[in-house]
Amino acid sequence: MINLNLFIELLAASTGVASVWFAKRNSIWVYPVGLVSVLLYVQICYQFGLYADMVVNAYYFIISVYGWYHWTHKSGEKKDREIGRLSHLSNLLMALGSIGLTYLIFKILQNYTDSTVPLWDAFSTSMFVFAMLAMALRKIEHWIYWIIGDLVAIPLFLSKELMLTSIQYFFFLILAVWGFVEWMRLMKKNEV
Repeated sequence: MINLNLFIELLAASTGVASVWFAKRNSIWVYPVGLVSVLLYVQICYQFGLYADMVVNAYYFIISVYGWYHWTHKSGEKKDREIGRLSHLSNLLMALGSIGLTYLIFKILQNYTDSTVPLWDAFSTSMFVFAMLAMALRKIEHWIYWIIGDLVAIPLFLSKELMLTSIQYFFFLILAVWGFVEWMRLMKKNEV
């Protein structure tokens, strides 16, 4: 008989991978499928003391609702938005914001929780916060933030013995690289 925690982690990981698959395909299904995953991960991360990742999953829920709307509405009319790039200033602000957010989350985790991995939890969370924001805005740079965050999340979840989640982040990494390439192709096609 499968243990309930393992079943929940399996469901969260599989819907998470499916959601990133839909993002790679530039499909609106990224959001409804992703909502299932993030709600399950709020509970999982709380249970395993990954507090920053718990909060980022709650943030994913909110930004997913926003992204779902943003992807399908333009100027009050229903219309798909095209993939674009962040401006140089926006890129700089996001990079500086991610450094600042990492520091802030690290200090909170270090001083107010029993987290055993405050820096890595803070860093991956910061990367994912900005990745999700750029994805909601349908900007190609979101893939770079996902890739960096995934590279940290794989060993982070392994350190907590969350093997399925670590494997999920390995698949996320592959899909993020693939998604970046696919979105570049779609963006160039739209520019012609």
